[in-house]
Amino acid sequence: MLFLDLGKANEPYLDEMCMAAERVIRSGRYIGGAENEGFERLLARQTGTEHAVGVSNGLDALRLIFRALVIMGRLQKGDEVIVAANTYIASVLAITDAGLKPVLVEPDEATMNLSAEGILSGLGERTRAIMPVHLYGRPAWSDEMAAIARDRNLIVVEDNAQAIGAVSPAAGLNGGHRTGSLGHAAGFSFYPTKNIGAVGDAGAVTTDDAELASTVRALANYGADRRYHNIYEGFNCRLDPIQAAMLRVKLGHTDEENGARARKAAVYDAEIRNPLITKPLLPTSPEECVWHQYVIRVGEGKRDLFAQRLAEAGTGTDIHYAVPPHLQPCYAELEHGPLPLTERLASEVLSLPISASTSEEDASRISKIISDLSGRV
Repeated sequence: MLFLDLGKANEPYLDEMCMAAERVIRSGRYIGGAENEGFERLLARQTGTEHAVGVSNGLDALRLIFRALVIMGRLQKGDEVIVAANTYIASVLAITDAGLKPVLVEPDEATMNLSAEGILSGLGERTRAIMPVHLYGRPAWSDEMAAIARDRNLIVVEDNAQAIGAVSPAAGLNGGHRTGSLGHAAGFSFYPTKNIGAVGDAGAVTTDDAELASTVRALANYGADRRYHNIYEGFNCRLDPIQAAMLRVKLGHTDEENGARARKAAVYDAEIRNPLITKPLLPTSPEECVWHQYVIRVGEGKRDLFAQRLAEAGTGTDIHYAVPPHLQPCYAELEHGPLPLTERLASEVLSLPISASTSEEDASRISKIISDLSGRV
């Protein structure tokens, strides 16, 4: 069984997606237009934000937010942004792209997310922003984090690439609870493997800040606020209308998709019994975690052996992520303190199949394989 079969995952929506694609082709409007506007309205309504801007991918969504904040004078080059060190490299790339300095801190071990304690450990004279990355579909947010952001007047940029539809028990800065509405702005990814995936690259920015939204929109369109009027040195980071049309189909099924993942996570939690395995922390409510990944930790240095045994039994797995950003060659010169927990997590984490192409019966079979491995590895 593949770790993720995208064809199978998209099969329930195939007819609608084909009709949406034909609609775009027949419209003759292949840049911007009604499909993008419809997608943005739907995403803004779903997240409870005032503005959504469709862009080319998740990395560009974050890059554009930070570039816009610098242009608007709310951040200055050299300012520090606190982020958990075990994130995917895109989070860090977006920070350095804007001339800002990432401050990498250890995550909370139980949630593997940024915590208030992590933020406090990274605060310095030039701290101006924090980036909660809702890793694996679990909100990285708390009342304590919100209080720090308010007390220190910190900008909060959410990396919501993995947690569309998740609901935080703690309210965001503007009172909302859905990820994408907790801070000042959020970047979304609709890469095909996400809970709600396009059929190629796609992303979005959400915010309640009209000035920030308009700056992001202009930056994404060559820096132009209208045709042939370029107010910034911008980029070509526009969302393709074909992808917007695909996402209009699938956004309506967000809760359905997330609920299906939650049921498979419940099977894993109930049926995996192995002393070498640390299972993910259970959420406080069904809506809190949308289970973009179901990530176990395998102790005693046996992660790769477990992955091998599962592969031999016909089950694909993945690792999110085997090499943290601070150990990547491109960040060899990046200043950071000791990050032993981050490095240990990178050696232990193993993602089990949980997508729409995985059934609850599959999850039960995989659980049995893992449980039976305790005496044979």
